[in-house]
Amino acid sequence: MLDRFGRAARLHYESGSYRILAPGDHVLCAVTGQRIPLAALRYWSHELQEAYASADIASNRYAEARAKGMFP
Repeated sequence: MLDRFGRAARLHYESGSYRILAPGDHVLCAVTGQRIPLAALRYWSHELQEAYASADIASNRYAEARAKGMFP
């Protein structure tokens, strides 16, 4: 069995869930670079395929992407 602890997982984010593409124990916040343990992962964008450390960070990133015309 591969030692997956300490390695970043690679995920495919879906609406309301995600699929693990490569095993690991955390992902990185797309904005801050903060480690997010998979058990604590609550915020992501399936459109941008990014994870976020908090609701505030996710909201700000969404507003930023919308201002750039990335969303209708």
